[in-house]
Order: sequence, then structure tokens, then C-alpha cells
Amino acid sequence: MELSIQERLKDLRVERGLTLEQLAEETKLSKSALGSYEADDLKDISHYALIKLAKFYEVTTDYILGRSKNRNHPNADLADLRLSNDMIELLKSGLVDNSLLCELAVHPDFPRLMADLEIYVNSIAGKQVQSANAIVDAVSATIMKQHNPGLTDPQLRQLIAAHIDDDSFCRYVIQQDISKIALDLRETHKDDSFSVPEDNPLKGFLQAVDETVSEDSDPETASLMFICKRLKLNFKKLSDEEKKWLKKIAEKSDLLKNPNPQRGGSKGTKRLT
Repeated sequence: MELSIQERLKDLRVERGLTLEQLAEETKLSKSALGSYEADDLKDISHYALIKLAKFYEVTTDYILGRSKNRNHPNADLADLRLSNDMIELLKSGLVDNSLLCELAVHPDFPRLMADLEIYVNSIAGKQVQSANAIVDAVSATIMKQHNPGLTDPQLRQLIAAHIDDDSFCRYVIQQDISKIALDLRETHKDDSFSVPEDNPLKGFLQAVDETVSEDSDPETASLMFICKRLKLNFKKLSDEEKKWLKKIAEKSDLLKNPNPQRGGSKGTKRLT
């Protein structure tokens, strides 16, 4: 949700722990003017006050006006950001949620994720893991030579279990890193509300399922009724001959030939016969 000019100005003041009186003293702007800038019925803000407040809060004027979410870097040079052309195109494409991507990158555990990812991608841990495994192998060989224990010996089994697979271990560490970050981001947004577009095709799909399938419905009839619903046909008005041909056409569907049971349920849609 985009913040208004009033909300941004009030948030900036509250972040500094200032009252309107204190802000007026600091900026040499009148208390009444500052109050009007934060009021719901704000009509205008002077250029002088806008620039003065932007300098005082150390943010951009575009941020105060709601033209940018970026407070401090309005004209960052792309070369300084060291972004590849593909990354720039991705950010511009709208295919990913840039805001969520930013939250991911500024999470306090993100540097650790990147460090672990670099270790895995560049095989940095490989030699260290190989050295550790070599020590375990040497100890195992010594025990086998001196004591000749059986393969079910507990101590020997512990040594075998201590053998590290660097690929599996690194991927496990990375999975733990990203899981922690994902859980934190989910917690941050747990109270967010999202609206579904009225023309969302999924809504119509689910509605069609609800209207055609019930616990005691015949799978074959339910399948045909669902197809009719999606094609905006009245199944009840179809003749027996039309239903027969619809059934033959439906049999060519890979979805109906190889049905998968829904999660949590024991029934799947039977193949039309």
C-alpha cells in the first residue's frame, strides 16, 4: 500500500522522535504549516518547505512526494550496482516482486546465505571436507587393522556415519539459511491483506469445481459436467447423442486418462469408460 505525502512526512517526524513544535524549531518552518502538511486534507506544499524538509530528513523530494520508495539514492549509477543486463531486464519485467526481492536481500541473514552459496558454487569446502574424510578413513583403517571389529560394531559405525558428503552438507546448510529467511519474511507479512482481481481465472475454475463435484457424485458425470461448465454449456440440455460424443472427446484428455488423487483425499476422477 502506497503511503500518502502526509503519512510519509508524519512517519519521518515520528522516526526522529520530534513533536511539531520541535520540528518547527529545527527547520524554521511554522508549526501550523507543518501540521497542515500532515493533515488529511492537505492541498499543497510549497517548494521551499518540500526542499527544506527533504534536506532535514536526508531523503529525496521524490520520496516525500510518493514518486519513489527510495529515500536516499534517486540517481544511483547502474555501473556502481554491478548488475548484469539480464538482472536489469528481470527487475524491469515485472516477473518478480521487486519489493520482496529487496526484503530478501536486506535480511540480516542474507550475507550468510550468500557466503554459503559461494562456498558451494565455487567448491571451496571440497578440499577441507576431503581432508576431514581422509582422517576418518585413516582412523577407521587403523581400528580395522588392530581390532578387526565386525561391520556392526557401534564405534566403527559412528566413524562411517562421520564421513561427510560435501555436496549434501552444503545444500543442507543453504536450505537452512533460506528457510530461516523465508519464515521471517512470512512472519513480517502475516497481517498483510491481498486482493484477488475480479477477473481471476482461478476463481472461475474453483467455482466450476464446487458446482459440479460432490462427495456422492458419479466421477464420469461430474467430469462431463465440469467440461460443460467451463465451455458454458448446459449439460442437462444435451441430448444422449451429444453426451456420447462429449464423452468420446473427453477420453482423449491426458488429464482424465491419468488422474491424480487430490491431496488429503482418497478418491480420484475415474477414467471415462
